[in-house]
Amino acid sequence: PDCCETMKATLTVLGSGTSMGVPTIGCDCAVCHSRDPHDRRTRPSILVEYGGKTVLIDSTPDFREQAIREHIRHLDAVLFTHSHADHILGLDDLRPLSYRHRPNKLPLYARPAAADFIRNTFRYIFDADYKFGGLAQVELKTFQGPIELFGARFDPIPVIHGEAEIDGFRCGSAAYLTDHSSVPETSLAKLQNLDILFLDALRHVPHPTHSTVENSLRIVERLKPKRAFFTHICHDLPHEATNAALPPNVQLSYDGMKLEFEI
Repeated sequence: PDCCETMKATLTVLGSGTSMGVPTIGCDCAVCHSRDPHDRRTRPSILVEYGGKTVLIDSTPDFREQAIREHIRHLDAVLFTHSHADHILGLDDLRPLSYRHRPNKLPLYARPAAADFIRNTFRYIFDADYKFGGLAQVELKTFQGPIELFGARFDPIPVIHGEAEIDGFRCGSAAYLTDHSSVPETSLAKLQNLDILFLDALRHVPHPTHSTVENSLRIVERLKPKRAFFTHICHDLPHEATNAALPPNVQLSYDGMKLEFEI
């Protein structure tokens, strides 16, 4: 589209939970046994739809369940924030959607180090030497700057996840940052004038590789997006009670949440 034109886009939260998900296996806490469907949190991922195209950010171990729940029938590209298990292990479940791209392959995008890890983890897919077929028809590409996809631009936003640098993404007036313990100044400068901002907010108690509610609220106060949503949430945060204590423009995200924004 022309530089002065905008497109309407829909962002769907496929999963809002931490790496163990909520309910957490073997846990007897109140949130893990909550009857509030907002307290059921699969692993963190979003879907961005615009102009008839569908872009997935991260393929979690829960992708099959998420795709069936949201009636996902096609994908046009997949972006990876990083290579931790809770963000990549659903890659094999892309198979039925990747077959619809034939004779082309479904493009996957990751920073070089993450791409190397993904290629090694799923070597059977990328070596393609399994003689009985049935492999995901995907093509892994690397990025080191903005990614142009179907008339929209996805800007990688580097964040610090413990000791590692990984990526969030900005697309138009929305930005999605998951799995961060801190956000560098250079990245904060790329997050001005947002309608929607997603931030990691694992819990209130500090964690070495994730943000707390309080730290993410400080980021919201500094950046002043119109709307902010917290993700990668563990079972320490009951949905209703936590939202009641947050500022009016800040909410916990939840699985199935849908938001409109402009690209």
